[in-house]
Amino acid sequence: MRVLLRHTARALVAVWLTLSALFLLSRSVTDQAAFIQSTLTSNTRLDAQTNQAALTRQLLHRYGLDVPLFYVSWQTPTGWRWHGCRNQYHYWLGQLLAGDLGLSYRQGTPVRELLREALHYTLPLTLLATVGSVALALGLAVSLSYRPRFRRLMLLALHGVQSFPLFLVAVGLLLLLANPDALAWFPAFGLGLEQESGGWWQSTADLLYHLALPVLSLVIVSLPGLVVQLDGAIRQELALAYVATARSKGASRRRTLWRHVLRNALLPTLAQLTDLLPNLVAGSVVVEVLFALPGMGRLLAEAAATQDYPVLLGAVGLVAVVRLAAQWLTDVAYQLTDPRIRL
Repeated sequence: MRVLLRHTARALVAVWLTLSALFLLSRSVTDQAAFIQSTLTSNTRLDAQTNQAALTRQLLHRYGLDVPLFYVSWQTPTGWRWHGCRNQYHYWLGQLLAGDLGLSYRQGTPVRELLREALHYTLPLTLLATVGSVALALGLAVSLSYRPRFRRLMLLALHGVQSFPLFLVAVGLLLLLANPDALAWFPAFGLGLEQESGGWWQSTADLLYHLALPVLSLVIVSLPGLVVQLDGAIRQELALAYVATARSKGASRRRTLWRHVLRNALLPTLAQLTDLLPNLVAGSVVVEVLFALPGMGRLLAEAAATQDYPVLLGAVGLVAVVRLAAQWLTDVAYQLTDPRIRL
């Protein structure tokens, strides 16, 4: 338990350093004049008759841009200058520890609310893709061990699919299965939430129907690596002596594979699962933009296009937390798979 806490503390320090670096870099490149001009142009609620200087001070104070960036700064005439705790980084760090991610530059809405609304649509997408990838990889790798002739052809096909980028796979599925000129089996965009439904079951079925192609895109990209790794581990375990011992005691090939071989073969594959969920969250950005889904992808794309740095920081922090949670789950899975392992 002590070692696990030490690993968690290191991961939290890494997250803090990453977010701090992104915060300092994003704030240092922010042009205050351009920021004020874009805010005044996009926000129609601001009174144009208000004094320009007073309005500028008000906006800078609201977004915390009226104080120095860090504890110290370099000024050409005087050199290094100490600003104390009255700086942007100190205020941001205090808000972050309190769970406050700040306000969006573009909308003026708390970043936490924007992320919560986006996750309402992104979580079903990533969870379905995760469960689908793991289940299909497990079933396919086990079935390949029964069919050695089919195994080479399937692994060759998986290596070919692995070279395709996510964008290309998603566009191919879109043109093939959501195209009136080909097969219009699935919708090309949206979630269908604007349609009236007769109950929760109908709305859930409609949501799954609209998420079919985005989930399939993520599964196709994630599946080859999982299958190749698990297949290699299964083949190594089948060559060990304990398999022959189990078979000599009367255990069937199926029972030996599922009760002994697969449990040991999962150990090296669990390391891949640590990166699977964060990679799917990152991949959802591409998929959601392509299929016009109102999730994290669209939020990040709009934030990057408008230089909405608080939203970008909140999203990066969320991905870091997901990676940390994936590491925790992997450690627990190691313990459940093989109790002999001690972290």
